Amino acid sequence: MRLLVVEDELRMAALLKRGLEEDGYAVDVASTGPDALWQAGEFSYDAVLLDLMLPGLDGVEVCRQLRTAGRWMPVLMLTARDAVDDRVRGLDVGADDYLTKPFSFAELSARLRALIRRGAVVRPTELEVADLRLDPAVRRAWRGTSELELSSKEFSLLEMFLRHPGQVLTRTRILENVWDFAYEGGSNVVDQYVLYLRRKIDRPFGVEQLETVRGAGYRLRDEPNALVEQE
Repeated sequence: MRLLVVEDELRMAALLKRGLEEDGYAVDVASTGPDALWQAGEFSYDAVLLDLMLPGLDGVEVCRQLRTAGRWMPVLMLTARDAVDDRVRGLDVGADDYLTKPFSFAELSARLRALIRRGAVVRPTELEVADLRLDPAVRRAWRGTSELELSSKEFSLLEMFLRHPGQVLTRTRILENVWDFAYEGGSNVVDQYVLYLRRKIDRPFGVEQLETVRGAGYRLRDEPNALVEQE
């Protein structure tokens, strides 16, 4: 098993390398983001230990570029930060797990074993159905080459449809996932926001992809139809 450790603190990198080699791994070390990208592109690794704070490119951008390039080895992100936002950013761009420094080497070793058992699995970091595309990490969405200007709720609603293409989603299911279980607003809020979303993702482009399934809910079609205007 071959690992890539990406860590700019020389002492930490040396400790990780020594400990992992004692566990039986072959270990390469990179100390900058660009070096990590080059090594991960040139060699085959069973997993990558990736520090968040790196010179050149940070760990989030390194992970994003690896996934964009189709490199799907498991990535365990190491960070000295404990803020939720930092962990979410890493996971959203394709990291598989994270550890906050300081950490137990035994836990690190166990997490690595679990990730390696799982292996490299292709997991697109962007959601795409036909020419609708959404990037959860940067919270941007497009129809073809046109970027969509969406509110926070509209974005969440579109993300839910893109995660379940072709499926009929009931109003209750949408409400529970996009709002929350305790939401006490009007019962027609889902219908209102679906209408708002259609006005941004379908109508300006002359298509109909987000459709109403009468008596059941809503569905995002795998392919859009030409929009038929109704009086």
